[in-house]
Amino acid sequence: MFTGIVEEVGEIIDVRRTDEVVALTVRGQTVTSDAAHGDSIAVNGVCLTVIDPDGATGGTFTVELVPETLRRSSLSGIGVGSKVNLERALPAGGRLGGHIVQGHVDGVGTVLSRTPGERSDEVRFGLPPELARYVVEKGSIAVDGVSLTVAATDGESFTVALIPTTLADTTLGVRQAGDSVNLEVDVVAKYVERLTAGYLGDSGEEARVQ
Repeated sequence: MFTGIVEEVGEIIDVRRTDEVVALTVRGQTVTSDAAHGDSIAVNGVCLTVIDPDGATGGTFTVELVPETLRRSSLSGIGVGSKVNLERALPAGGRLGGHIVQGHVDGVGTVLSRTPGERSDEVRFGLPPELARYVVEKGSIAVDGVSLTVAATDGESFTVALIPTTLADTTLGVRQAGDSVNLEVDVVAKYVERLTAGYLGDSGEEARVQ
């Protein structure tokens, strides 16, 4: 799993398409420093498996995108030169600095507006209808792999406030209206919904437990 604390911004240096699979080669000096074949690295919030690490010499690694990943995430439109947020999987005993992030993208959102402040920016994102029930004010959400706190939501969109560190150290600092972003809602909310489903009637009201 991941924590949504981006370690570095990398760059896509090669895109190769073979049948249904797309292979991406990514440059990232920090995340490749100890990368091995089979390791997990989150690329813009998508958990991907390293198949060709070259950290010792070139600081690059290669991953493969299968049709499911291409359908579910914004990586389907990525190209050479694109900047991406990178994070290695959390080691056992590591510090959970953000929130629990699986790297399993739930949907793709869109940047609706950006309001720059003196030192921080307020950004509003479009929210797919099927994800709205999992997003709550002051709750957590991962946007392109960045752990963020929801400042406000109206059911169709949500707003976050980006601190200077986030603006400087992630791709969210340069996202503009119309850009697509990967969204992963809080996994705890999804588990709670699943576990309580048997106690709820069709109307959403609590049913009696016999």
